[in-house]
Amino acid sequence: MAASSMRFIFIILTFVTVGMIFGALLQLAFIRRLEESSGANSSLTRIQHLNGGISYWDDKEASVLRLGYVKPEVVSWSPRIIVFHNFLSAEECDYLRAISKPRLEVSTVVDARTGKGIKSKVRTSSGMFLTAEEREYPMIQAIEKRISVYAQVPVENGERVQVLRYEKNQFYRPHHDYFSDTVSLSGFCAPFNLKYGGQRVATILMYLSDNVEGGETYFPKAGSGECSCGGKMAKGLCVKPNKGDAVLFWSMGLDGKSDPNSLHGGCEVLSGEKWSATKWMRQSATI
Repeated sequence: MAASSMRFIFIILTFVTVGMIFGALLQLAFIRRLEESSGANSSLTRIQHLNGGISYWDDKEASVLRLGYVKPEVVSWSPRIIVFHNFLSAEECDYLRAISKPRLEVSTVVDARTGKGIKSKVRTSSGMFLTAEEREYPMIQAIEKRISVYAQVPVENGERVQVLRYEKNQFYRPHHDYFSDTVSLSGFCAPFNLKYGGQRVATILMYLSDNVEGGETYFPKAGSGECSCGGKMAKGLCVKPNKGDAVLFWSMGLDGKSDPNSLHGGCEVLSGEKWSATKWMRQSATI
């Protein structure tokens, strides 16, 4: 009798043990599936419609937009400024620097009388514009689509990306990105800048390098505090050039008028090289 009782207890314990192991394996499999669907162990994030499980974004598009990586931070409402942390991957930053470095030239500013670029002491960087052909490259198209989605401005309203390099002691004096000087000194209208796409409404600056001291993007008319601009305290708001981050600001207000508070500049670089990529967005299509 005792032997049969022990045998029964052993069978029960074995059954319970096997059941616990099986249940644990099921739980691990379920957790694994949750992690994969939430992107914890994947570089892709999937957003699904709750009714029917239809994906709003497939894996490829989620990757293009860097969903789950880009972190927006509103730093000012007047002017409207948003910093997007982790907007570009390290590979994208290095790619933009690599394709632009051989073609860098002394930066220019737009001449209101002719619409052409001219050299100026207010801007001491070097730079280049991506070509129309380069705009068709998959990585460039991914970046432009990301800009369009986060800025809510159609891709076709954007100018070609300009890549800039600021070396030690170089800077860009405060200026507006919108075109205000459309009348020449002789009094004749010179709407060269507005011919393709109209007025500039927004700008995104993407930072491509790290280990930079100074080189902040400076907004003198934003905020009521002070910030460090090229090692000197100045009134306004400064955004540090961290690799992969981007700062988006609007040159036009919600009323459709140019916003004078969007005045901004590039602070002096104290050490290292500051690399950035700029994209201006217009009222209508430029291409």
